Amino acid sequence: MNDHLKETTIRTKSIFKGKIIDLEVQDVQLPNGEESKREIIHHPGAVAVISFTNEGKLILVKQYRKALEKAIAEIPAGKLESGEDPLECAKRELEEETGVKAKNWSKLHSFYTSPGFANEIVYVYLAEDLHTGNVNMDEDEFVERVDVTLEEANQMILSEEIHDAKTIYAIQYWQLNQRQGM
Repeated sequence: MNDHLKETTIRTKSIFKGKIIDLEVQDVQLPNGEESKREIIHHPGAVAVISFTNEGKLILVKQYRKALEKAIAEIPAGKLESGEDPLECAKRELEEETGVKAKNWSKLHSFYTSPGFANEIVYVYLAEDLHTGNVNMDEDEFVERVDVTLEEANQMILSEEIHDAKTIYAIQYWQLNQRQGM
C-alpha cells in the first residue's frame, strides 16, 4: 500500500534520550532515489479522557505548560509508562488528576499528534458512570479541576484558554453527540 511513497532509512543517529522523548536524526532515501534527513521524536504514547459530571459538565484540568509559557485547560491526560495498557493508563490519569473513577470505559479513537516529526499517539477514552476516587498527582504536577458547560468550553476555545487538539477533539465529540441525542 503506497510503497511508491515510502522512505527507506539508511542511517540513524541518536541525539538525545530523555525522560519523555528520544530524538534521532535519520538519513533516508526518498522515493525518487535522492537522500534527505529526518529529525524524529520517539514518544511512548499517551491517553486522554472525556468525562462528564452528573450535571452534564465536561471535566477539565488547568495546568501550566512550560513549552507554551501559559496555563491551559485540557481534558485529563497522561503519558503511557513502558509496556502500560492504554486503558489502565486512562483509569490512572483520570483518578490522579480529578479524583474521579469510572465504571464504564469506551475507547473512542486514537490519533497522532505531529506525524511530520513525532510518533506520539494519543488514545482517547470516554469514561462514564463516575464516582469518587482519590486525587494523587505526580510530585511535579500541579493541576486544578474545572468543570464546564458546552457554552463555556466553546468560549474557552475562542479565548485560547483551551488550546490543544485533544481537548478541542473532545468538545467536537460532545457537540456532535449532543446533536445526535447523546
